[in-house]
Amino acid sequence: MTYTINRTFDGMSFKDVADRTHAALADNGFGVLTEIDVQATMKKKLDVEMPAYRILGACNPKMAYEAIGMEPRVGAMLPCNVILREVDGGVEVSAIDPVASMQAINNGELTAVAGQVRDLLTKAVKAI
Repeated sequence: MTYTINRTFDGMSFKDVADRTHAALADNGFGVLTEIDVQATMKKKLDVEMPAYRILGACNPKMAYEAIGMEPRVGAMLPCNVILREVDGGVEVSAIDPVASMQAINNGELTAVAGQVRDLLTKAVKAI
């Protein structure tokens, strides 16, 4: 089973894909709680160069509230991470597949919620 929902954008700038990703997430009920510039962090901490790489911590509050109500420790697996990374000729966006990540928890109701979140993330990635 694949654990991410992926889409590659050839010939687009990293900034444009990032802006479009933020908009698509918002349009599908997600807020970005955290944004980590991995490229800048690696340069600062290790003095190494790497291609652009950003991690967005995306959260759909309604779904997160529902999941936490069913399984209080699920917060250790939240928010849903979405990465943007520079690849040859463009930018790849990869969102976590919540169904894959929730397989560690034996809770059918939670799996159903994860399926709804996966559908929303898939819709967001397609809309970028």
